[in-house]
Amino acid sequence: MFSRIWYSISLYHLLLLPFSLVYGLISSVIRFSYHCGLFKSNKFPLPIVVIGNLTVGGNGKTPMVIWLVERLQHRGWLVGVVSRGYGGRSKRYPIILNELSNSDECGDEPLLIWQRTRAPVAVSPNRSDAVAALLRQFELDIIISDDGLQHYALARDIEWVMVAQRRFGNGLWLPAGPMRERATRLSSVHEIIVNGEKIKSGEISMKLYPSMAVNLLNGERCELKTLRKVIAMAGIGYPEQFFSTLHSSGIIPIKEIIFTDHALYCEKILSSLVMYDQILLMTEKDAVKCRKFAHFNWWYLQVDVFLSQDAENKLLLRVENNIYKYRIAALK
Repeated sequence: MFSRIWYSISLYHLLLLPFSLVYGLISSVIRFSYHCGLFKSNKFPLPIVVIGNLTVGGNGKTPMVIWLVERLQHRGWLVGVVSRGYGGRSKRYPIILNELSNSDECGDEPLLIWQRTRAPVAVSPNRSDAVAALLRQFELDIIISDDGLQHYALARDIEWVMVAQRRFGNGLWLPAGPMRERATRLSSVHEIIVNGEKIKSGEISMKLYPSMAVNLLNGERCELKTLRKVIAMAGIGYPEQFFSTLHSSGIIPIKEIIFTDHALYCEKILSSLVMYDQILLMTEKDAVKCRKFAHFNWWYLQVDVFLSQDAENKLLLRVENNIYKYRIAALK
């Protein structure tokens, strides 16, 4: 319901606006308290990169985290990732992901990052605890925080904000609008990365392009265009983008089914969506929650980040300069 009104102005906002003002006041007081030193941020002996957003969901944040992890790994750096683990319900925190981890415990996005990169990933509502847990077990050069722009208890060296092509909707704080912080926060971050081609001066354009379709049951990979009789489903922040990607790749699904972001799935419901000769095609984020009960005709679409070479060089230069800065400081 909320996502439908965040990108418009209606009578609903008269009811929700008082709650938004309270949310905004609390958010502003917290940020001011850390900025003025009333609360102390936890700093660690290695650079922290926060990849976050100002709005709720659907900005391409997790693919960007994966992109950065893979690029740094390719350059020989040891990378760790921390996350809130939204949707997870572990009995203890922090937790470090391994082969036995499941999305019910750690959340879907951290599990997706771990499965794609095999980088050390720690999950905790307190991201500082997650960083400390990683450093107790691993030698690392850098840590990336998946989300956490508003988690000021964790000191950071670099902030990237992901912005969806639809940008900030009605510009109101939650719950009347999609904003966690006001758009003026953009003036204090290091990079603004837009998931789309329409950018403003100083912003970086990022595109998500379809890679391969992957079978959940056996890992078989094929070109997306070879799939037939597709039923598409998505339980992400901006499902329309997934369906648009399919359309632009020549796939017109028989049906498009939307679930809530971070939805919990069960075999009975999903298996009822398709006939024996049809294909259930989902996002990779959905797939991490469905592998343990997948059917032979369930597939997911892997997407990858594309940046211009100039943008890639710019982003990586700042990150690597911070790694070198900490290394030099450690030698003094």
